[in-house]
Amino acid sequence: MTTALVTGANRGLGRHFAAELVARGATVYAGARRPEAIDVPGVRPIALDITDPDAVAAAAALAGDVDLLVNNAGISTGAQLLGDLEGVRAELDVNFWGTLAMVRAFAPVLAANGGGTVVNIASALSWFAAPGAGAYAVSKAANWNMSNALRLELAEQGTQVTSVHLGLADTDMVRALQGPKTDPAVVVRRTLDAVEAGDLEVVVDEWSATVKASLAEDPRTFYARYLAA
Repeated sequence: MTTALVTGANRGLGRHFAAELVARGATVYAGARRPEAIDVPGVRPIALDITDPDAVAAAAALAGDVDLLVNNAGISTGAQLLGDLEGVRAELDVNFWGTLAMVRAFAPVLAANGGGTVVNIASALSWFAAPGAGAYAVSKAANWNMSNALRLELAEQGTQVTSVHLGLADTDMVRALQGPKTDPAVVVRRTLDAVEAGDLEVVVDEWSATVKASLAEDPRTFYARYLAA
């Protein structure tokens, strides 16, 4: 991990990823729609909207030395599948299509630099749905299985694809939500340590591990327990 690009690096997990990578000695391109909002010392800010094909192509042309792509940028609108369809589309545009656009643009860059690694920030909600997060859950489920598919498609060029799953991290995105929240610095350290170890999936917290384990159960068991909590 000598040169990294982090999307959504102006706040939340993205900002912590950028800072931790700098601390580990990496060269870091920090992408955000408003690069002037990036305040991490030592990074190279770049303007990047992952839903804009021209911006994605420009980032790949600029950051031709990248060997680690951290797809952190994401949104949560609270859209329900039977509610505002524009909100559903917005979630998928960023959390799935935008992330895929970044991988498609940077796959040749990673190949040229020895294979490298793609890190996709998914969620415990890749594996279940919750009230008020219908569209988000769908988008993160797509994100997770995208990582599984990309892992196969990029294997020949030696690119590692790591999917990261967590419940709530203590960031602005979930400030209004109640429940245990993991320190974002902890999320980042665990993720980067796992990447260095060659892990393909990072299950950050106990809640995410519980949800993943429930996939082997009858779904009625999990949802009865979850809805009663």
